Amino acid sequence: MSTVTLPRPAERVALFSLVLVFLCGAVAGAIVLSYAKNAGLHGTPPASAGLSSMSVAEMKNSLNLTDEQTRQLTSILDDFSHYYDNLLADGQTRILQILDPDQKKRFDEMMAQHAQHRK
Repeated sequence: MSTVTLPRPAERVALFSLVLVFLCGAVAGAIVLSYAKNAGLHGTPPASAGLSSMSVAEMKNSLNLTDEQTRQLTSILDDFSHYYDNLLADGQTRILQILDPDQKKRFDEMMAQHAQHRK
């Protein structure tokens, strides 16, 4: 059996790719954790976030909305949801960018502790 060795640049690319995939997974996990478990860390949601406590069906019935108004309402609420998701992800990403590796580890631990307290 012979061992295949990669040329030096290929080794660097492979290592860089592995690290990049790991970091992307860590950031994605942190964002999901932040969004799902730690929404309270992001301060008071905007007043319009109260809309999320009402269903589209409830609003349609209470306000006697037409089908077109219901479609538009659904689109508006979807847009707001995507905007808020992006805002949370951007904030988490920006925080992680300013931290060194030790601080990132401690930040993740803080987030986990906070999640435990919220349960």
